[in-house]
Amino acid sequence: MEFDKSKSAGYLTNHLARLFASELQNAIRHLGIAPAQFMTMLELWREDGQTQKTLVQKLHVEQATMANTLTRMERDGLIRRKPNPADARSQQIWLTQKAKKLEGPATDAAGSINDIALADLSETEKAQFLDLMGRVIATLQPETGNA
Repeated sequence: MEFDKSKSAGYLTNHLARLFASELQNAIRHLGIAPAQFMTMLELWREDGQTQKTLVQKLHVEQATMANTLTRMERDGLIRRKPNPADARSQQIWLTQKAKKLEGPATDAAGSINDIALADLSETEKAQFLDLMGRVIATLQPETGNA
């Protein structure tokens, strides 16, 4: 029996994610940030001063991946690390002014990619699509109950 990738949620989701990542990379490249940095910044724009461990948990990435991303972000002047007053063994990650100024342009660029990608869907279909994706993600991440 031949595998029908057009009926595989996993294949289609992976393909969609790669397309989004490529388009996002193209849209934010001129800002000097990469998609992994952008998703980290999204969390820090929402709540600055998180620990690396918290970012790993929220973004569902490997510790080593996050460490590399944060090292690049620090090198690029996007974050600074400060000792965590609640736990001397960890550091808090803080956005620099440079990174804070990128929030509008970066989120606008990401929003435009979403608009382009979903342009063929009605408002009802967009809402259904996002709801269904969220439910599937929640099913695959039962420990957190959300994306």
